[in-house]
Amino acid sequence: MHDLIIIGGGPAGVAAGIYAARKKLKTVLIAEEIGGQSVVSDGIENWIGTPKISGADLAKSLRAHLDAVKNDMVELALGERVVSLETASGETPKLLRYFAAKLASGKLFEAKAVLVASGAGRRKLAILGAEKFENKGISYCASCDGLLFAGQDVAVIGGGNAGFETALQLLAYAKSVTLIHRHAEFKADATTVEKALAHPNMRVIKNAEPIEIVGDKFVSGLKYKDKDSGEVAEIAVTGIFVEAGVLPNTDFIEKIVACDETKRVKINPHNQRTSVDGIWAAGDCTDELYHQNNIAAGDAVKALEDIYFWIKKQ
Repeated sequence: MHDLIIIGGGPAGVAAGIYAARKKLKTVLIAEEIGGQSVVSDGIENWIGTPKISGADLAKSLRAHLDAVKNDMVELALGERVVSLETASGETPKLLRYFAAKLASGKLFEAKAVLVASGAGRRKLAILGAEKFENKGISYCASCDGLLFAGQDVAVIGGGNAGFETALQLLAYAKSVTLIHRHAEFKADATTVEKALAHPNMRVIKNAEPIEIVGDKFVSGLKYKDKDSGEVAEIAVTGIFVEAGVLPNTDFIEKIVACDETKRVKINPHNQRTSVDGIWAAGDCTDELYHQNNIAAGDAVKALEDIYFWIKKQ
């Protein structure tokens, strides 16, 4: 029986693991990998204390810190995925209830408390041709596929930080980058937007709704509708990079704790508690208003402070 199960290996999960080790809570951290969504990023410029770091290097740094402090208190179950979380009745007065996490591999871990830091996954583009041309011109990872489009005209769908960061990355080797944004105002940081718009090969189309990917064997163009006029237009591109937001990884927990309409776990922002006593959540899987690496890590630390005192009172 562990004190705590941490589900997730991004900044939230690792921060929680480090604090659990410091507080000497017997913990198991379950994750498919260490690093979270940012592992594919070419350059992260807002991780506090580091002017710029790649996603791969951030993952290495997180793992190194965790390895340095975990000792025999934090067990790592990597390459694993939680498929269900259930409550069970304890057999002693001191443990009236505990939680059991079942993994895809068939393994089972039990603990007094759970921190869900399972993050989120990329939202797929749901328009005509999107499924047909996935990996045939449509990509969800500029770090993975960007160089394949060197010297070509490409498009980015999305006006948040991820969209503009992807555009900046592609501008290093693409012939041109056209960013398609559904709204009139951008969600990205002003500094990031300014840097992208200053590039001579950058173009932005706002208030535009992507409606169809066209091509033969590979992508040759993107059709979009002007939301003001209703007019349909097409741009010629051979690559389309999608940054249309994320979906929380909460399938295993959504029927146990209260979630919002997008299946993000509802939390008390004071202590990260969920609707179920003994379960906390932090990071992109929650209904936290802002989702960033620094915020995820901070929320996980906040949760661990509360978890520690909760466990000691049991």
